Amino acid sequence: MVLVLTRMGHSGSLEDKAMAIEVALPENEVRTGEPRQLECMEVWGGNRLVEDAVTVHGMDAWVLSIPWGGAEVGGDIHFVSMCGAGKIARFAVADVSGHGPAANDLATKLRSLMRKHIGHVNQASFVKALNREFGLLAGVGSYATALLTTYFAPTDHLVVCNAGHPPPLWYRAGPRTWQVLRPETCDCLGRFGNLPLGIIEPTEYVQYAIRIEKGDLIVMCTDSLIESRDPQDRMLGEAGLLDLLRGLDPDRPDRLGRCLLAAVDAHRNHRQVEDDVTVMVLHHNATDPPPMSIGQMVKVVCKMVGIVRD
Repeated sequence: MVLVLTRMGHSGSLEDKAMAIEVALPENEVRTGEPRQLECMEVWGGNRLVEDAVTVHGMDAWVLSIPWGGAEVGGDIHFVSMCGAGKIARFAVADVSGHGPAANDLATKLRSLMRKHIGHVNQASFVKALNREFGLLAGVGSYATALLTTYFAPTDHLVVCNAGHPPPLWYRAGPRTWQVLRPETCDCLGRFGNLPLGIIEPTEYVQYAIRIEKGDLIVMCTDSLIESRDPQDRMLGEAGLLDLLRGLDPDRPDRLGRCLLAAVDAHRNHRQVEDDVTVMVLHHNATDPPPMSIGQMVKVVCKMVGIVRD
């Protein structure tokens, strides 16, 4: 089983070059055609080599995850869940520090903790529970960054909570622009706010919400992309990653992950990747969820932002 970023020439579009990324996966890890519909109460994800896609009410998700060193499992985690009513979906990407069997084992345990605490409607409470229990499991010197988003289909709001992870990148379909998605101010985070999981307990986690429009994209990735270096040892960074995305076709979200990896590979001059690589692309398809009363909608929103306890 291999996943290889082949050497690509300098001619042709990035989309064409992306097709040179060869993926050889088990049949049960590859899906073709439209994304699979995620069922209510279903949880999907893992830390294995995978290229797959799922859809929930209002949102499609494409995931491409490549463990370091050609392994089948790694320290990156991808996670998607749907609530029982089909109105709240959660998307997460996490990155456990280190490489090898120890990191892979911690990634598996972190995914189990995500499943255990998925019932928290308030995402900040969800991350606080992960931080507390992951710190006990990981021990001194180990940590994990995590980016968690919760989508509320009735109002098209996306709630973001970041635990020391690279921020998400937002494509706004109306003005056709890319930007780094951050809270307007970070003053509320405090001295020990929004740290990676397992660093300090207790840690406060602050979340923020945006309203997304039909056709908008959210790109969530691990730090191996922004930390990629060119032959002159210059790091790509967030600004460089944005520049690469601006050169890709946002109307093909199903190919965006591969195209982005091809562009990063070219920046790196096709040198070997020294870390796990994971990209999750969210596409807002704006399909309507089952109907909900105004009272129910207000109650769920209040729980999501922490006004009402879970």
